[in-house]
Amino acid sequence: MKKRTRDLEKGYSVKQFAAKLRRLADCVEDGKSFSISIAGERVVVPAKAEISIEHERTKTGEEIEFQLKWKND
Repeated sequence: MKKRTRDLEKGYSVKQFAAKLRRLADCVEDGKSFSISIAGERVVVPAKAEISIEHERTKTGEEIEFQLKWKND
């Protein structure tokens, strides 16, 4: 089954965000895949995903994104 394209942002409380980051950090450090549910869809990030941090600046604000990228097989 082919996945539909999707682009969304989901807000979290500070406590929820910190817990997700801890789980992610543990998986990255241990070389394991990471599973997360975002807006009702389960997403599995493979251990081989590319990891980067992006910083954007405009006249009105700034943004930092912790990114995980991978190809779907």
